[in-house]
Amino acid sequence: MDLRDMLKQAQGMQARLAKLQEELAERTVEASSGGGMVTVVANGRQEILSVRIEKEVVSPGEVDLLQDLVRAAVNEALARSREMMAAEMAKITGGINLPGLS
Repeated sequence: MDLRDMLKQAQGMQARLAKLQEELAERTVEASSGGGMVTVVANGRQEILSVRIEKEVVSPGEVDLLQDLVRAAVNEALARSREMMAAEMAKITGGINLPGLS
């Protein structure tokens, strides 16, 4: 394989990665905590799209618990978003860790 072929292959991979990033921005992951009492949806850009809290958890005496449940669900949703991105990127890069793309 000569340098020209390598550059062509790299450009093709770059185009596929750019398309994948656009597609992943539209995909979502969902995570919950407290047995489904708090549910968070995030996208592939690792943006939180929604937070759903069941009425049973909303109580002035349970504010600390609610905060912990929201934090746990948000962290899990973001972790799942990162996992989704890494899995899809690995399909394109063949598992090669490319700086700035993980």
